[in-house]
Amino acid sequence: MDNLVDSLNNAYEEFVTAAANVLEAKESSDGQKTATTDAALENFKQRWELFRVACDQAEEFVESVKQRIGSECLVDEATGSVAGKPGQAATSGLPPISAVRLEQMSKAVRWLVIELQHGSGTAGSSSHSHSSAPFDARFSEDAAQ
Repeated sequence: MDNLVDSLNNAYEEFVTAAANVLEAKESSDGQKTATTDAALENFKQRWELFRVACDQAEEFVESVKQRIGSECLVDEATGSVAGKPGQAATSGLPPISAVRLEQMSKAVRWLVIELQHGSGTAGSSSHSHSSAPFDARFSEDAAQ
């Protein structure tokens, strides 16, 4: 992560320096288009693109961390391991489910989303199940299936 922050910071500093160079080149040429101003503008464009790439990489990293943390929290909550930690009270009235069961349900939801995106039926009338085990009867939504 430190490398990512350093890369973003360096790209930003180079971008700001390139912007200052453009302003200086324009001022020294009295606002006229010259080879120096063209070179400064080209360098500015390159530094802008590099800065955008660095920002995109940082954003992708943040998104991946958010997803990983969200997934870990979901598994902890669903499996009841959060309630087992000292100093934390159980906040959910639902009984915990196994991580394997959670993964099966997640796969079933993903398949339904894919089917809906491709227009091959509705969620309530899917003719095939993609999980190897029946839905968990503790959940009223699953029992209706």
